[in-house]
Amino acid sequence: MAIRFDGKVAIVTGAGGGLGRAHALELARRGAKVVVNDLGGAVDGSGGGSDAAKQVVEEIKALGGEAIANGGSVSDRTGAQSIVKDAVDAFGTVDILINNAGILRDKTFAKMPLDDFELVVKVHLLGSVYCTQAAWPVLADKGYGRIVMTTSSSGLYGNFGQANYGAAKMGLVGLMNTLKIEGGRKGIKVNTIAPVAATRMTADLGMPEEVFKALKPELVTPAVLFLCSEDAPTGAIIEAGAGYFAGVQVMESKGVHLGENATVDDVAAAYDRIADMREATPFSQGAEVTQKIFASRGR
Repeated sequence: MAIRFDGKVAIVTGAGGGLGRAHALELARRGAKVVVNDLGGAVDGSGGGSDAAKQVVEEIKALGGEAIANGGSVSDRTGAQSIVKDAVDAFGTVDILINNAGILRDKTFAKMPLDDFELVVKVHLLGSVYCTQAAWPVLADKGYGRIVMTTSSSGLYGNFGQANYGAAKMGLVGLMNTLKIEGGRKGIKVNTIAPVAATRMTADLGMPEEVFKALKPELVTPAVLFLCSEDAPTGAIIEAGAGYFAGVQVMESKGVHLGENATVDDVAAAYDRIADMREATPFSQGAEVTQKIFASRGR
């Protein structure tokens, strides 16, 4: 049976183009009422206007769907709250929040103005925090919610010139890891997408035309919609691009217990065993790490 979102209200931030637009259109095709948020600024976050969001709303209406536009900035607490308020005012509730909005201000760390570092973190990480906290009471009160964060391979693995972006994107994984626990008893599932897509944010990377065409934003959307569907997992990270989908996890090696008198020399001598990931395992929460440490004593 096809996955549908009839009767559901979805917010998609940064939905005036690229990934967000693709998510919003497919949600609408599958029955959701959509709040299309977009500040309408440039890739670096400058400027603004509501034309992009309004255009996507018109596309949704042309499909026979229901949607409204919102031009609030996710990096502003009042702007983030306005997105949720508009959803509730127009459609009565919120069921799905896709935190997609983002900007780029790439530069090597040594040359990066701290203002650029702070702004990128504010939009990606704090923007997701502000929108999620604004929506959280609505989701908790109804005992149902689906939230999708947007990370990146730059955050998961690193990328030259993107210390600000990478730090923000990995921060979103940490945010998800706690919210999946706190949301569990409230019926709120929280997941993360790691998209590999060609959008205006990647237009200046100089990738070959055939690669650019293969990395269509629409090919990330199936994973996003799965992560906010009825039977979604929680605490999952899916990497998606060009028809490829992979699960991503933070893993920990089997580890070595060197005893309470371990010295730096002992760590150095055992480093190959410490770093051996052949028997690595994931954890679902931080407390499991402590349990593992004590279970390893005497091993």
